[in-house]
Amino acid sequence: MSWVVLVVSGLMEAVWATALGKSDGLSRLGPSVVFFAALAASMSGLAYAMRDLPVGTAYAVWVGIGAVGTVVYAMLAGDEPASALKMLFLAGIIGCVIGLKVTH
Repeated sequence: MSWVVLVVSGLMEAVWATALGKSDGLSRLGPSVVFFAALAASMSGLAYAMRDLPVGTAYAVWVGIGAVGTVVYAMLAGDEPASALKMLFLAGIIGCVIGLKVTH
């Protein structure tokens, strides 16, 4: 269950990072509300997962999922260009996250 919560928390990290970018320095209400709600959910889930998982592994997986999710969303939304090298490096992050799960 901790791994499922950790993955969802990582996705919530991508949500709060994206909302923070769209909040214009927390000056726009809608994205700011989404930012704080997703931040609370993400941190709570990370804290829950860390009860059963090692801190280093949980944090690395959480950051990796959040980073990949944020970049993929930005590429799909057209806010960031996609390239073959970028996709290769994102696949590397995903591979490392899977490796941490497998070796746990």
